[in-house]
Amino acid sequence: MQHATGGWGPVPQTPSGPHGWTEPTGHVALPPVAPPVHSMPVPHAPGGPVGTGHTTLAVLLIGPAGAGKTTVARHWANSRPVPTAHISLDDVREWVCSGFADPQAGWNDHSEAQYRLARRTCGFAARNFLANGISCIVDDAVFPDRPVVGLGGWKRHVGPALLPVVLLPGLEVVLERNAERSGNRRLSDEEVARIHGRMAGWYGSGLPIIDNSHYDVETTARALDDVLARAVASPPRW
Repeated sequence: MQHATGGWGPVPQTPSGPHGWTEPTGHVALPPVAPPVHSMPVPHAPGGPVGTGHTTLAVLLIGPAGAGKTTVARHWANSRPVPTAHISLDDVREWVCSGFADPQAGWNDHSEAQYRLARRTCGFAARNFLANGISCIVDDAVFPDRPVVGLGGWKRHVGPALLPVVLLPGLEVVLERNAERSGNRRLSDEEVARIHGRMAGWYGSGLPIIDNSHYDVETTARALDDVLARAVASPPRW
């Protein structure tokens, strides 16, 4: 693997650490960053969970269209007291302008190839952030019944310490949120219902699931942080 602009000298190797990210990355020494006042985390109730604190994390936020993945992931990343990056797989997929394989036109070899490319791109970006001490949260609609777009690929591309969490509100909630969307992010009601039904397969998987049907963004992000704190203490098997 080379540096971003070519092969000027060897690429530094990232030493294996507690998180298990061993692939070479473009490591850049960064100065410590003090969080801005508006990015301080939401305070927890006295005696409640303390959240993830200053832990460096790699998170995969899973959920159907309309679950609020991107909004919650961005809010959680902004609320942490340490540098944290947010990567949306849909955003990365849409970097392809001419020739974009829109999944709404049907899942085929072309759309699958672009999905795989976007996932590798997200994984490389996440590893680079992590190598520089920056946590990362990626959001994606990962299906429990489709290995091609399953957890295994994310684990290979990001690292074995990746923490997956499922965001799964009720069907009526995702339908309402989807109706507020525009462009290729808005799906038909039938497609939203189909995706939501498939996501129900995560129940019984052992992964933590948050039903945010009655939560606002801030409350959901706080619930996510509490779930992640427990996952750090006792990692789920997946």
